Amino acid sequence: MEDISTAILFAILAGLIIISGYFSGSETGMMSLNRYRLKHLSKTGHKGARRVEKLLSRPDRLIGLILIGNNLVNILASAIATVLGLRLYGDIGVAIATGALTLVILVFAEVTPKTLASLYPEKVSFTSSILLTLLMKLLSPLVVLVNFITNGFIRLLGIKVDHNGDDHLSSDELRTVVNEAGTLIPKRHQDMLISILDLEHVTVNDIMIPRNEIAGININDDWKSIVRQLTHSAHGRVVLYRDQIDEVVGMLRLRESYRLMLEKNEFNKETLLRSADEVYFIPEGTPLNIQMLKFQRNKERIGLIVDEYGDIVGLVTLEDILEEIIGEFTTSIAPSLSEEITPQGDGSFLIEGSANIRDINKGLKWSLPTDGPRTLNGLILEYLEEIPESHLSIKVAKHQMEIVELEENRIKMVKVFPKR
Repeated sequence: MEDISTAILFAILAGLIIISGYFSGSETGMMSLNRYRLKHLSKTGHKGARRVEKLLSRPDRLIGLILIGNNLVNILASAIATVLGLRLYGDIGVAIATGALTLVILVFAEVTPKTLASLYPEKVSFTSSILLTLLMKLLSPLVVLVNFITNGFIRLLGIKVDHNGDDHLSSDELRTVVNEAGTLIPKRHQDMLISILDLEHVTVNDIMIPRNEIAGININDDWKSIVRQLTHSAHGRVVLYRDQIDEVVGMLRLRESYRLMLEKNEFNKETLLRSADEVYFIPEGTPLNIQMLKFQRNKERIGLIVDEYGDIVGLVTLEDILEEIIGEFTTSIAPSLSEEITPQGDGSFLIEGSANIRDINKGLKWSLPTDGPRTLNGLILEYLEEIPESHLSIKVAKHQMEIVELEENRIKMVKVFPKR
């Protein structure tokens, strides 16, 4: 390098530092990309995204190419800096050149380009992919050789080398992605997506209408009583049973019974029973995501939940599952609390004992325990381990609760204060 002027050597050194910064920024930009956005852009035909996706399909080769280029450039820059140091300062110039070059490379070829690349990964990656693709073709034999050696060494350490590059999200990871979407996804839509992901953790028992609240008609009642119950029922379907709910004989659609009343001259118990649908039974503990598919597959909208002994424990409808996803169906535009929860002027809430704990947590943003009893009544009874007396005050899950009303050995109304 003695015949090359000092000015030219400085120019070459500056160019090498710029190239080193290019490789450093390219590496950070490629690795900082959002892989799912990259896939989306690639599917929409974005040329830069397609180039980057192809390069990232073998990340070991991409990193090998970048490091080969970066190291060659840095070694050459070090050699030139040493020559310049010797020319300008003699023997001590080697130490000066080493220190100065280290600082320059650190600032201008490492920290600065990597910071910019992490801030703007798409711009850096899509632009740099043009040259990297060309270099990959030109240096392919060298890249393959280096990766063959490194992958072989990795295998000797007992580590499997996988180049599939497939990124799969678990349901918990997807939940985090949805929550972190911010304004990109409306809050209402985020809640619905999270609710869909939560279906696998919620069972039919969590949302069922309990056995004692199932609307049913005892077919052994006198005919006038049955007709009166049919005409005054507020439900679209009712259970027909004999003497007790476990002796169910069918599920009656009230619209069908009204049609029989209007069209048939003979409307009696026999015709009523013939018009009833076969009962659809659901094993207790069935996750909601599975039950929704079963409803769809069997073309059903309502079912009775039975325990391991075949006893009926509750009733669930397709509408109940949909409400878990989109919220309760209501004619009001503004969201409202459940009818079982009544706000009080002092900041407390009057809550019915039969209120579902999950519904309370959803409506009030509380965190009452849901791994045990499903109702507020059950939660308090489990805590007390006995039937309480009226006006008893207790503290459950950091919430002060006052039992306001008891009815037939169950808690009917509770006053609950927010967590302090």
